[in-house]
Amino acid sequence: MTSRRGYSVCQYAGFTLLELLVALAIFGLLATLSYGGLQTVLTQQSMTEEFANELGELQKLYLVMQRDIEQVMLRPIRDEYGDEQPPLVGGETLQLTRAGWRNPTGRPRSNLQRVAYAFEEEQLVRYTWSVLDRAQDSEALVQPLSEAIEELRIRYLGANDEWTEEWPNVQDGIDPGIVAQALPKVVEVTVEHNSYGPIVWLFQLPESQVVATDLPSVEPPETSPETSPETSPEDSPEATPEATPDIPAEDSDEE
Repeated sequence: MTSRRGYSVCQYAGFTLLELLVALAIFGLLATLSYGGLQTVLTQQSMTEEFANELGELQKLYLVMQRDIEQVMLRPIRDEYGDEQPPLVGGETLQLTRAGWRNPTGRPRSNLQRVAYAFEEEQLVRYTWSVLDRAQDSEALVQPLSEAIEELRIRYLGANDEWTEEWPNVQDGIDPGIVAQALPKVVEVTVEHNSYGPIVWLFQLPESQVVATDLPSVEPPETSPETSPETSPEDSPEATPEATPDIPAEDSDEE
């Protein structure tokens, strides 16, 4: 291109200021939409991992309690003060004797173990002891199970199919010593989870370990030989004539 004075003028292609502003606005809008979508994906992933961890923690808690409760044994213990404790004691806390304590190192110890569950310091904990009959210096191993549990409630189903919140359940007319050795049929555990709400678990105890002592045993009345329907005076040993041996008659004087 030649100007009127004879100079050549070069033309350069480019964006105007308005076009640059529009391009920047479109890029900013796309970046905002992309970041929002990425943030949603990251949030969902974080929530999924959190729920998966909570569910895994609940499953682990269930398996641990199931292993302990369903392997309960009729083995009383003595506490630190020398007092005898029943095989299963339930109230605000649950304490029992369980079998199946693994011994991979072959130590000279029993395969029975005393365990307990309690809700303390806003978390559910499990206590275990290395011995059954404890001494005053026997310390328990504390194992925190879950901090997401807000409350723990336990009920027990007796042999009379009635629920109770305390075990042993001593009733009138029953020997307390016998009841102390009894076990419930079912243990109901209710945990209040901060995300899932109340969760109810039912653990059935082995039938071979359950002792039905809710009803007092009635012994049959004693029967005498005179009133026994199976025997009669004729059948009585005293009424049976004894056989007498034949005694030869003495010789009379007349002969």
